[in-house]
Amino acid sequence: MGAHGGGLGEPVDNWIKKLLVGVAAAYIGLVVLVPFLNVFVQAFAKGIIPFLEHCADPDFLHALKMTLMLAFVTVPLNTVFGTVAAINLTRNEFPGKVFLMSLLDLPFSISPVVTGLMLTLLYGRTGWFAALLRETGINVVFAFTGMALATMFVTLPFVVRELIPILENMDLSQEEAARTLGANDWQVFWNVTLPNIRWGLLYGVILCNARAMGEFGAVSVISGNIIGRTQTLTLFVESAYKEYNTEAAFAAAVLLSALALGTLWIKDKVEEAAAAESRK
Repeated sequence: MGAHGGGLGEPVDNWIKKLLVGVAAAYIGLVVLVPFLNVFVQAFAKGIIPFLEHCADPDFLHALKMTLMLAFVTVPLNTVFGTVAAINLTRNEFPGKVFLMSLLDLPFSISPVVTGLMLTLLYGRTGWFAALLRETGINVVFAFTGMALATMFVTLPFVVRELIPILENMDLSQEEAARTLGANDWQVFWNVTLPNIRWGLLYGVILCNARAMGEFGAVSVISGNIIGRTQTLTLFVESAYKEYNTEAAFAAAVLLSALALGTLWIKDKVEEAAAAESRK
């Protein structure tokens, strides 16, 4: 975790380095900063009152609620899964381990739209699990359940991939000493393992939460983007913009941007705390 926080570098003391820094800053400004600031300019172009009116719209509030609910459901589940998976993958050797670790990266390499399509084909009316779902009365496609499954899929690797390098480099002598003193597996995890991985775990949770709130492709396909029912903030932005309701679209974009800024702020604080601890 300390590596994320940066460190001492070489001084920019010649024209080549200054040129490279300038090009990098200009590129980031044009690609990231200018579009980001433009969202705020467009959202408040007619003043704060129209912005607040759009934020009070029932469809807007429902989209916000769905976004927060998805994060509330998927982040804890993937946190538990990621922690358990990382510990078992690093502490055990078994056939197919390399293949299983490669599967964890599948959500990174596959298009979210394809993910939504796969889930729709599996859980739709003609899907593999259609008969079982009809018998149980569970709706997956065009429902919150399917949106949660899609979000869980795309956010699955973040926690486990943050923890695996930490656990691989961790000294196991403390865990062995705790077991020698009579501690059970839960006590070893809570009192020894968790304190050693807490910064990586928190960093993975932050990334997982950011991805969950910003997911678009997979959720768009399986939810059907039904206004007032299965629409998240990202889907609200698209539908509002397509309907030429640009002010509402930019209002939702501002809220998503604010959530992103909050996530970045928390991430920076975690990195600072981890770096400060590593220097002790």
